[in-house]
Amino acid sequence: MTGQILQSLQNKKREMETGPLNGTGTAKASKAFSHWTLARQDDVAWLFLDKADSSANTLSQAVIQELGAVLEQLDQTPPKGLIIRSLKANGFCMGADIHEFADIENEAIVRDRLTEAHQIVDRLAALPYPTVAVIHGQCLGGGLELALCCKYRLAAPGAKMGFPEVQLGLHPGLGGTARLTHLIDPMQAMTMMLTGKTLDAGRAKSAGLVDDVVEERHIAAAAQAAIKGRVEANDTSFKERVLTSTIARKFEARQMRSKAAEKAPPEHYPAPGALIDLWENYGNDAEAMRQKEIASFATLLTSPASKNLVRVFFLREEMKSLTRKDADKIRHVHVIGAGAMGGDIAGWCAFKGLKASLYDMEGEAIVKAVRDARKLCQKKHLSDREERAVMDRLIPDFANDGVRQADLVIEAVPEKADIKLKVYQDAEPRMKAGALLATNTSSIPLDELAGSLKRPERFVGLHFFNPVAKMQLVEIVKHEGVSEETLDRAHRFVGQIDRLPAPVRSSPGFLVNRALMPYLLEAVLMVDEGVDPKAIDKVAEDFGMPMGPVELADQVGLDICLSVGEMLGEKLDVPIPEFPGWFREKVDDGKLGKKTGEGFYKWKDGEAQKKSSGSKAPDDTLDRLILPMLNACMTCLTDEVIDSADVLDGAMIFGTGFAPFRGGPMHYARSRGYDNIRTRLQTLKETAGPRFQPDDGWHASSTVQERP
Repeated sequence: MTGQILQSLQNKKREMETGPLNGTGTAKASKAFSHWTLARQDDVAWLFLDKADSSANTLSQAVIQELGAVLEQLDQTPPKGLIIRSLKANGFCMGADIHEFADIENEAIVRDRLTEAHQIVDRLAALPYPTVAVIHGQCLGGGLELALCCKYRLAAPGAKMGFPEVQLGLHPGLGGTARLTHLIDPMQAMTMMLTGKTLDAGRAKSAGLVDDVVEERHIAAAAQAAIKGRVEANDTSFKERVLTSTIARKFEARQMRSKAAEKAPPEHYPAPGALIDLWENYGNDAEAMRQKEIASFATLLTSPASKNLVRVFFLREEMKSLTRKDADKIRHVHVIGAGAMGGDIAGWCAFKGLKASLYDMEGEAIVKAVRDARKLCQKKHLSDREERAVMDRLIPDFANDGVRQADLVIEAVPEKADIKLKVYQDAEPRMKAGALLATNTSSIPLDELAGSLKRPERFVGLHFFNPVAKMQLVEIVKHEGVSEETLDRAHRFVGQIDRLPAPVRSSPGFLVNRALMPYLLEAVLMVDEGVDPKAIDKVAEDFGMPMGPVELADQVGLDICLSVGEMLGEKLDVPIPEFPGWFREKVDDGKLGKKTGEGFYKWKDGEAQKKSSGSKAPDDTLDRLILPMLNACMTCLTDEVIDSADVLDGAMIFGTGFAPFRGGPMHYARSRGYDNIRTRLQTLKETAGPRFQPDDGWHASSTVQERP
C-alpha cells in the first residue's frame, strides 16, 4: 500500500508541474511556497503538504504560517472546493514539530504562538466552500487537528489517526479538544485523547472521525464527490447534546478522573486532569473550549512533567536511531528454550513479521508458547487473516532443526553457564555460514560464555525483558571478541522487531540488572527489619515507579533475584549484603513470586493481593531505595559499561519503568544535585552500612553529559 501511495503522489506532483491532473482539465501549481503546493483543477483547489527538508510532515511554526499565506491567496479567487493531502508517502502529518517547543520556558510565548496558529486554522475551518482532508498513513496530533478543520475527511486503508499528546504530558492544542468532542461521541473522543491510542481507518469511520475509507486509486474521484456534496457528513449532534449537558459532564468527569488516576497519578501527570477540566467546564461551548485550551496547553508545556516526558520522547528517538545500521536483515530467528522468555521472544519475532522457529526439550513448553502467541494476536486485535499469518511464521521445532537455516540463533535456556555452553557446543557446528549466535543471559559476563566458541566474533548478547511484548528494551551486550558487523546486525534486528537497543559492555549484570538489584535488595533488607512490604511499595509508587520493589521482586522471580544478587556479590568490587535466611527458605520452598502464585505476596489472576495495613515506612525509605540505584547507574557510566547518560536514562525508563516524568535516573540526579546525592549516600553509609559508599563520579559533574 505504501508503494502504491508513493507512486500515486509522485504522479500527482509531476502532473502539477507539467499540466494535467488526474487526466482531466489543467492544473496550475503555485511555486510560491516552501512547504505547500497549491494547484487548481476545474475550479477545485488541491493543497499538498510537503514539508521541506524533512522525511515526514510536521506542523512547524513556518508550516502553519505558510498555510495562512495559502489561505490568503485562496481568498483572492475562491475555488468551489479545497482538497488537502500530503505528498509524503509515510503519512498525512505526524503532528507538531516537538523540537520547536522543547526549550520554551515562558507560558506567554506559548500562548502567543498558539493564538496565532489558532487564528490560521480557524480560517480554514470557516472557509465558505467545502473542504476535504485526504488521509493516508500516520495522521497524529496536530496533523489530525488540521484534518478536523475540514468539513470532510477521507481515509485510505491503513491510515492511523490519534492524539498522542498525553504521552508528552500535554493535550491537543490546536483546537482539537473542542473539535473532536463535538464531532464524535464525546466519551470516545475523550478516551482517545486521554489514552493516546490510535484508530485505524475502519474504526475511525465507525466512530464518525472520517466520512469514508477509499482505496488510493479512487481518492481523486471520492474527493471530488465530497466537494459536490455527494458524501454525507457525520452528524452526532443529538448524542453530543445529551452527553455534553452540564449534569452529564460532571458525572462523566468524575469517572474519567478516577480511571485516569489509576495509570497516571495527577500529582505526577497533570495533562489528563487538565483535559478533563476543559471538557467538564466548557464542553458545551466549542468556542470557549478552544480559547481555554490555549492557556491550559501553555501551562502544561512549561511544566516539569511535560519537559521530562518530551525528553523521554527524544531519548526514544535517539535509541531508535541506533538501529539504523547498514547491515543484513535477519529473516529467520531460531530460539532455543521455550520458557517464559524464549517462548515470548519467538512469538514476538513472528508477530513482527520474521520467521521464528522454537525448540525446547520439553514439548509442552513449545505448545504453551504457541498458545501464548495466539493470545498476543487476540490481545492486539489482529484479524483472523493476520493471526493466521503470525501463527504460520511461528514454527514449533521439536527436533531443533531450525539451527541449520536461521540467520540468528538465540539461546534462552536457564541462567546456568554450564547449560548454556552445552547448547553452544551442539548448535554452533550446525549453524549456517554467517549466522549469528546470541544469548539472552541477564547477568552472566559474555567473555565466560564466548571462550569455548570457534567463532566468538559472531556471538552477542541480546537481553530481552519480561514481558517481551510489553517491555521495549533490549540490551545489546558486546564482549572483547565480537565483531562490529555482528553488533550492527544485532542493532538492526532490534529495530526490525520494534524494540529499543541499549548497547552495553559485558559486565556482571550489564546495566539494568546491576542498577536494579540494589533497589530490590534494599527492599528485602527493609522487610527483614520489620517494615511492611506494602508500605515500602507505596513509597516507590508515590515516587512514580510503576510498581514497588517488593512486588517487582515477585514479578521477576525470587529465585532470579537470589541468583543475580549472589553473582553480583561474587564478581563486583562493591559491598553487596547477603539475602536473609528466610528469603532463601522462600526460594527453597518454591515460593518464587508471581510464577508460582506466592512470594512476598499471594497472586491471583496475575495480580498481587495487596490490602493496605495502614502502616507507614520510615522517613528515609525513598533514599534507601532510589539512591543505591542511582549510585549503580553512576558506576556503570564511570566504568564505561554504557557510554551515554542519555541512553542509560532511556534504558532504565524502557527496561524498568523508572518514573518517566522524572526524565530518567541520571536526569533526576542532575536535577536533585550531585552534591546532594553524594552527601545523602555518605550519611546512609554511616548509619546503614558500606553498601551506600558513593561512587567517585558524584564528585565531578562533568562526568555526565546528557540531553538538556
